Amino acid sequence: MNLNEQQIDRYSRQIILPHVGGKGQDKILNAKVLVVGTGGLGAPSALYLAAAGIGTIGLVDCDKVELNNLQRQIIHTTPDVGMLKTDSGKKRIAALNPDVNVITHNLRLTSKNILEVIKDYDIVIDGTDNFPTRFLINDACVMSKKFLIHAGIFRFDGQIMTIAPKEGPCYRCLFPEPPPPGAVPSCQEGGILGAVAGILGVLQANEALKLVLGIGEPLIGKLLIFDALSSSFRTVKVPRDKDCSVCSDHPTITELIDYEQFCSIDKNK
Repeated sequence: MNLNEQQIDRYSRQIILPHVGGKGQDKILNAKVLVVGTGGLGAPSALYLAAAGIGTIGLVDCDKVELNNLQRQIIHTTPDVGMLKTDSGKKRIAALNPDVNVITHNLRLTSKNILEVIKDYDIVIDGTDNFPTRFLINDACVMSKKFLIHAGIFRFDGQIMTIAPKEGPCYRCLFPEPPPPGAVPSCQEGGILGAVAGILGVLQANEALKLVLGIGEPLIGKLLIFDALSSSFRTVKVPRDKDCSVCSDHPTITELIDYEQFCSIDKNK
């Protein structure tokens, strides 16, 4: 264990856990997690990862904080309106835990830059709310053999699944192709209860910590569905598609695709 006295005090409630201890906390402090989107999902996820002591957190976003974001994007505050979301997120994480190295990627992910962005991270958390980026992140993580934690939210519902390339299904095993434009309303159009975003974002952080520590049962091959109105969870098994265009043994998609021309993009997450 290489923790100093202040770190032992800060993380004491984790260190005493039988599946963590000093060695586990060292693993957390040495982990690198990329959070794509500092919106409704990425905000709580990044905060809990920072509080746990994840050593390096990357934040990807190209938007600025707007007043209507604050109902659910809890990493930002009212004085941050107009600030770049990556800068706002970095400031909040620094105030919460100075142990964390925050790397900001103030950009929009594309087929040309995503592999370079994700290459130094152990785990990628998808906090986006648009299909082009979801499919791009999935494909890049499969091709790079990176763990990916997907979540989606809409109105009073949410879902989450962990993707481990070659161990279980990927996002395309569940949804082979993006939907046509206008087929699925965005949160901007359909609304979202802020607490739903918080619950799913925290679950993403929980999945990431399990992967870092090598404990528990990650949601690999399982889609966890949350219904806020009934306060209920149910788990659906998702088989790996042996003919998946990306994660099968003989993929037909071998280069990254930008789907902007097929789907509309919601920037408000």
